[in-house]
Amino acid sequence: MEPVWIIGAGLAGAEVALQLARREIPVRLFEMKPEKRTPAQVSDHFAELVCSNSFRGASLENAVGAIKEEMRRGGGALIRFADEAQVPAGGALAVDREKFSAMVTAALVAHPRIEIVHEEVTALPSAEDAEHVVVATGPLTADALHTDIARATGGEGRLYFYDAIAPIVDADSIDYDKAFHQSRYDKGDGQDYVNCPLDEAQYEAFVDAVLAAEMTPARDFEEERFFEGCLPIEVMASRGRETLRYGCMKPVGLTDPRTGRRAHAVVQLRAEDRERTAFNLVGFQTRMKWGSQREVFRMIPGLEQVEFLRMGSVHRNTYLDSPRLLDGELRLKSRPHLIFAGQITGVEGYVESTACGLLAAWMLLARLRGATLELPPHTSTLGALHGHILGLAKAPGTEKAGHVPSNIHWGLCPPPEQRVGKRDKKRFYGERAVASFDTWWGANGEALR
Repeated sequence: MEPVWIIGAGLAGAEVALQLARREIPVRLFEMKPEKRTPAQVSDHFAELVCSNSFRGASLENAVGAIKEEMRRGGGALIRFADEAQVPAGGALAVDREKFSAMVTAALVAHPRIEIVHEEVTALPSAEDAEHVVVATGPLTADALHTDIARATGGEGRLYFYDAIAPIVDADSIDYDKAFHQSRYDKGDGQDYVNCPLDEAQYEAFVDAVLAAEMTPARDFEEERFFEGCLPIEVMASRGRETLRYGCMKPVGLTDPRTGRRAHAVVQLRAEDRERTAFNLVGFQTRMKWGSQREVFRMIPGLEQVEFLRMGSVHRNTYLDSPRLLDGELRLKSRPHLIFAGQITGVEGYVESTACGLLAAWMLLARLRGATLELPPHTSTLGALHGHILGLAKAPGTEKAGHVPSNIHWGLCPPPEQRVGKRDKKRFYGERAVASFDTWWGANGEALR
């Protein structure tokens, strides 16, 4: 059998390599370290954790905790290493970064079916070069390959360079005694938007807080430049105290049903999923540190006790417009020998990148064995992550916003099939996710062993 080529030995690439090799499928793993590193990398180890040592929450009431449990049950390779390299971190799974990466590196180097090629891949391999190629080069894909991927995907318009991510909040945590449902100018049924009205004093205090908030500094390789169409709110606020009122906080076209009048300013939230279980703060991309975001955004009437499912951010990132470009097996529609995995597909975070690698490995394994694999259901977190990559969970009318990278969160999963109390909802989601994965694994796991 000809080897599967894998470009990139980060979290996703390492997961794919180990999954295939353990099933006696030869792998040729390309990694440009130690000859060259991306600006964020400091180690020569594979699966380097460049930002923090946390794999985030461990509880099944947290979607990232549930997806880690599903990965364990499905034989994930890197989650086992993470468990072995664990360090005390309260309710989170944190690891000794050096130990974790060293363990992954040792497993890759030692495996007889994995050939490691230390060189930079500057162009996408053709189908004549390799029948199956997994591209797992991450959010800081090197310039030459980045340019070639852009060419293969129809130009720069479909290969994004910068994230402009607004926070996402749990719909149940919004105070609807202060917020109200309404679409601007009463377009549509009005349920896809939630509006938080501010009076003049509240608006002025909010602007002061935004301008005083602590920001995440750009790293050396990230230029402080932004697109005018998706400016961070603090940049807009710095241009004048009224700028936000004429931008993402404009009250035009909205009438507070309790007063019958237009508010001084309005924060509008748009449904993130079809079932409206999660809402994003429209236009509220930001560089504020996460603690500052919680403090500042909870000043907004109706969001005082809100639960954040994803925090806002702006940073350089390379990712595909996956819903348009990839098929259900994460293959590039125009060149189906190319499979994309990890953060380049539009997933965010260590755990999600690894999980995407696991999904890609399963789909490729089934194809190599001549089988058709039914993917985990969307009630599982692995299935929900796959649905996010393909844009299957997006609320109607949000397609124009494009594909935005995301962590796993319960808003990507279908809502409960029956009435569940607010306090029990997270536990319900977690238990349902793992149970539905177990059912799927019981029916499909044997074919993947």
